[in-house]
Amino acid sequence: MIKGLKLILILSMLSIFFVGNAQDMQFTQFNAAPLYLNPAFTGSTIEHRIATSYRNQWAAIPGHFVNYAFSYDYNMADFNSGLGLLFAREQAGSGNLGNTELGFLYSYHYRIDKKMYIQPGIKFNYITRGVDFNELLFNDQLARGGGVTTDDIAVDKVSYMDVTSGVLLYSPKLWLGLSFNHMNQPNQTLIDGESPLYMKFSAHGGYKFKLESADKRTEKRYINAVFHYKAQQKYDQLDLGVYYTHNPLVFGFWYRGIPMLKSYEGVLNNDAVAIIIGYMIEEHNLNIGYSYDATISRLATNSAGSHEISLIYEVASKKKKRRKRKFFTPCAKF
Repeated sequence: MIKGLKLILILSMLSIFFVGNAQDMQFTQFNAAPLYLNPAFTGSTIEHRIATSYRNQWAAIPGHFVNYAFSYDYNMADFNSGLGLLFAREQAGSGNLGNTELGFLYSYHYRIDKKMYIQPGIKFNYITRGVDFNELLFNDQLARGGGVTTDDIAVDKVSYMDVTSGVLLYSPKLWLGLSFNHMNQPNQTLIDGESPLYMKFSAHGGYKFKLESADKRTEKRYINAVFHYKAQQKYDQLDLGVYYTHNPLVFGFWYRGIPMLKSYEGVLNNDAVAIIIGYMIEEHNLNIGYSYDATISRLATNSAGSHEISLIYEVASKKKKRRKRKFFTPCAKF
């Protein structure tokens, strides 16, 4: 009887997580995770690029979300192409409910005219999804001091292939991107039945305003106005932000939500505001960023906000450094 009740409870919990509307991980500094944002960014670097991001979301809530992303990409300029690898993991809940993905990316660069480029890209992901039952604690365990028995529970890890495509259009001041994640809508459930990973649409872009400086040779100042809209099934999100860059420092401010246009079950779509601080070490092609999301939804008094750290390192041989720079988007690094 106890095992039967436990089975029902576990399956109910998994139904909430897996049969419901699963949402992808997100980063406030999404430009610092370019290959996760859009496969069309693959190869948009000098020669080699390593990017890593860490996000601790709603740190005060037990079982909060923790996201990691690590990527490497290479600009094959002689072939107008880019190659990349992406590793990402999301972990949440007391049972370490998590996704791990390993992706291979490719992009191709077309030159439309003297100042305009277009880059289509594609990503093939292998994703593993699972939960650790040894981390779960049930009432009958407290009474008898026993461990979790999962012999009679038909739940296991699941793995599947996932396909994402994207395109990027840009000039020295403007960039616009579109990506379509989970195009094959794989079945991600850990129990019997169907739970498709619904396709996610993302639109992102911005404009770079260059500011006049007293010393144009050494002092670089500009403002980036940016946006990021994404939708997955019936849920959507809009991020609006602005960056001020005065080398080597970058300051950014973001707002996340669509309060005047959308609400879910009577609750306004009003999520968070974020502050971003970045430092660019140009002689080493190194960018370091930190952001803090202050929650402004109904979770504001309980979440303690979200913290995020990013790092991008670009490197090239002396020969590649001297070549004419091309295939570079003007978007912010954070």
